[in-house]
Amino acid sequence: MSTGTIVDRPPPRLLSRPVAEIARSFVIDPRIPALLPGFDAPFFQAGLAGYSDAAMRLVARSLGAPFCITEALLDRTLVLGGKGRRREDPDLLAAECGLGDPATNAVAGLADHPIAGQVMGSTPPEMAAGAEILVRMGYDVIDVNLACPVKKIRRRSRGGHFMREPEAAIAILKAVREVVPAEIPCTVKLRRAWDDTPEMAHAFERLFEATYELGYAWATVHCRTVEQRYVGPGRWEFLRELVQRHPDRLIFGSGDIWVEEDIWAMLEFCGVQAVSVARGCIGNPWIFRQARERMAGLEPTQPALAEQRDVLLTHFELVRRLHGDARAATSMRKFGIRFAAHHPDAAAVRAEFIGCSSPDDWHAVIERRYVRGAHQGSPSVREIQGSERSHSPAGFPAA
Repeated sequence: MSTGTIVDRPPPRLLSRPVAEIARSFVIDPRIPALLPGFDAPFFQAGLAGYSDAAMRLVARSLGAPFCITEALLDRTLVLGGKGRRREDPDLLAAECGLGDPATNAVAGLADHPIAGQVMGSTPPEMAAGAEILVRMGYDVIDVNLACPVKKIRRRSRGGHFMREPEAAIAILKAVREVVPAEIPCTVKLRRAWDDTPEMAHAFERLFEATYELGYAWATVHCRTVEQRYVGPGRWEFLRELVQRHPDRLIFGSGDIWVEEDIWAMLEFCGVQAVSVARGCIGNPWIFRQARERMAGLEPTQPALAEQRDVLLTHFELVRRLHGDARAATSMRKFGIRFAAHHPDAAAVRAEFIGCSSPDDWHAVIERRYVRGAHQGSPSVREIQGSERSHSPAGFPAA
């Protein structure tokens, strides 16, 4: 998905119990880890155009994200051997970064698995060909993007465009599922409709039903329309009604997730089995650790300046190794702007990141603004997962 920059906080929603109680007692639907070992918590990092490359994913995983999705990889780009063939291959990352053993895909002590390769395109044959390439590249899930609302995507009849042409979308879903081996799950990203007309509501229902009839494991449904893009709050009520109509299906929710409390609120209010964290995790990978802390019955911790420094430097180094110095400077400028929200002097730090034009500029901001030193007791993900096992109800899957 692409990203907007305006934060539209959802309206207050009444929950039947406190967020801490929801998280502490939550048991993940056993079908999820059965389909995808390692997907052990009810949240994940969405695919984000221009953001969710390998560097961002590895940082998120180090802080507790159990599952990630790539940026949308264009079918034609894959077929022609473009960027997706090298930059996003999950089992080349160790070699590319020089940080681990390629045979085990251990990068920074973590694997970039389980992971979904997200494909987007226009025609069934090219989408099928792109999906086959993603399978050969080693992705654990093939995710079909039928949700992207960006205008240039709509002009080229991709992504969210298909929300108004359900039969064409179904032909793509069928072509992809036929070429992907049965043991590899296929999933789909949808929006709740093209617009709010009855005709488009009917088109959504037709496409949603076909998704499961064709053997897709789950649909992630964004609660805004395609025409709405990212303007205004999403309709969580739509997701709740969808789940109530289809209680036997795995349905993941997306939209208006900005802080870890929103994850638990969506799970409780909507009844979805997992939550896609999209714009809310840009510059805030700690949202995943905080959600795990909440599951373990702990109070979520905020990152100390020393930890923010370490994560920023790790992220920069991963981007540099994957894309080179020039790309790292421009890429990390946009990340720094979002990371700055955690700093006590957020506005000033944001302005300094905006002014960066080189790696030296970027590192100078880090040296001026982020102290060196201990993390002041912030728990590690391993410590949190151990606490989950000791606090969680019987039957909660081991991390």
